[in-house]
Amino acid sequence: MDYSMSELDYGLTDYSVTDVQQLRNAVGQHGEQLVAGMSERGNELTTLDDSQPAAEEVQSDSEVSAMAQESPKNSAAEISVTTNGQLEDSHEHNFNRDLKHSLPVGLGLSETKITSHGSDNTKEGVTEAGPFQGGRMQQKSGPVVLADEVKNPAMEKLELVRKWSLNTYKCTRQIISEKLGRGSRTVDLELEAQIEILRDNKKKYENILKLAQTLSTQLYQMVHTQRQLGDAFADLSLKSLELHEEFGYNADTQKLLAKNGETLLGAINFFIASVNTLVNKTIEDTLLTVKQYESARIEYDAYRTDLEELNLGPRDANTLPKIEQSQQLFQMHKEKYDKMRNDVSIKLKFLEENKVKVLHNQLVLFHNAIAAYFAGNQKQLDQTLKQFHIKLKTPGVDAPSWLEEQ
Repeated sequence: MDYSMSELDYGLTDYSVTDVQQLRNAVGQHGEQLVAGMSERGNELTTLDDSQPAAEEVQSDSEVSAMAQESPKNSAAEISVTTNGQLEDSHEHNFNRDLKHSLPVGLGLSETKITSHGSDNTKEGVTEAGPFQGGRMQQKSGPVVLADEVKNPAMEKLELVRKWSLNTYKCTRQIISEKLGRGSRTVDLELEAQIEILRDNKKKYENILKLAQTLSTQLYQMVHTQRQLGDAFADLSLKSLELHEEFGYNADTQKLLAKNGETLLGAINFFIASVNTLVNKTIEDTLLTVKQYESARIEYDAYRTDLEELNLGPRDANTLPKIEQSQQLFQMHKEKYDKMRNDVSIKLKFLEENKVKVLHNQLVLFHNAIAAYFAGNQKQLDQTLKQFHIKLKTPGVDAPSWLEEQ
């Protein structure tokens, strides 16, 4: 900070009380000590002016000016006010220190210049501030993005692939170990027996379904042949007058057999549809849950094996976090395995109840229809279809479209 000391040294003897008060108001609260020191120095300078020659005053002024020019280089901006070239620690030094603390960060005292301009009536202090030299940087406006909240889809997919690869590797290793007889597996004997029975029954039901479809196909061909044969007998009955009655009897018999065959065919097709729903939907859904249960069992055994291997190894600062993480994964897959085992048990129970109910009705239908057909009991055959709410498709009439059904 640069002070014009020549203006402060001279003319202070002419200050009145009013002038000093105006100077205090101009400089501010922090300059009160400086003004008091300036008044005292004015009295001292008046005494020195009477005893020293003019040449000595010129020499003192040049020394003060030189020291004032060197003061901006000092970061503390100390002001040296002397009359004989010696450094004086006065009230100005305290004012400079207070002013330095009151200025903004980055604005040193070396960047501020305080001058005092004198006139006949008023004295005022002017503070001139230069540009900052390496002060506080201005913050640039713009959106602020937090790195933790940024979600990168590529990184998420890569993490999913990494977890999937690690899980697949562990499960594959567990399966190979079980097949080679080296690894242990968790077995629920009761549940495994029920699953094995279900798979065996599914194969048998599929065989029944296949044979019933074959019977339906063959019966359809026979009915179609009987219908054609009845039409041929009826045509010959009209054209052969000598054999009119004989052809007529055979035509009626074949048409009756074709009609009863269509009724039996409707019952067999209903039986096939019900068994197909049981085998390929209900049982298949249960077996899908069984597959999920087996996958959960393999994952559970894989992570159980990893945890056992880590527990057998040394325990230090490097292995303890791995053991803790493995324990968490093991617990998670154990809960999944228990849940899937419970789901399989419930589905097997419901499947058994539904299977008994469905097969009971379908087997009764199949028996009554076959017995009535081959016994020639058309009334009993029709009653069987009504009992199971079976509607026969009229020959030559296509099924209604889904718009017509609506």
